[in-house]
Amino acid sequence: MRTKEVEKTVKNIIIDNFFSSMKEALLLIDIQNDYFPGGMMELAGMEDAAKKAADLLKSFRAAGKPIFFIRHLSTRQGAAFFIPGTPGAEIHAGVQPLPGETIIEKNFPNSFFKTELLSMLKEADVTDLVICGAMSHMCIDTTVRAAKELGFTSILVADACATRNLKFGDQLLPASTVHAAFMAALDGMFATVMTAKEYLS
Repeated sequence: MRTKEVEKTVKNIIIDNFFSSMKEALLLIDIQNDYFPGGMMELAGMEDAAKKAADLLKSFRAAGKPIFFIRHLSTRQGAAFFIPGTPGAEIHAGVQPLPGETIIEKNFPNSFFKTELLSMLKEADVTDLVICGAMSHMCIDTTVRAAKELGFTSILVADACATRNLKFGDQLLPASTVHAAFMAALDGMFATVMTAKEYLS
């Protein structure tokens, strides 16, 4: 009996040490005005996704955990949205950064590519990422895959992400199908996909 109690105690200590060694950071990717109604690239369900992202943001602020706002600025010729200096490129009011919170600007789908995100995560000793934002099939997908290759463990919050309808040949793919397909592809191999409620509970 004593042996079993000792084994249980040792196991609990190992688990506690494992979780205490983890340091989470929240990545809010491209939650910007152009993706909302009236914007230049309105997404399906962006308002609801932003509300879930705001819940995550509130939780991380309360816990004092690192938060990184990722903001896309389109610099390629002919870009139709996220144009620097326009209201559409600004971070949405629902997840507005507070003074002193980190905003990282990117010009490519991968949030790590040609940005200081990786160096800042390392400086903060971050090991685990909680990721949300837009678009599911583009910057979310690319960033989650890159995070895996860079050695991070990621939680992808599905209902805090949004995307749009896509067309492939003559086939129109509804945003809900696009979103579900990318969440399914990322779940397990590249991230643990869950809802905001599941994560916050």
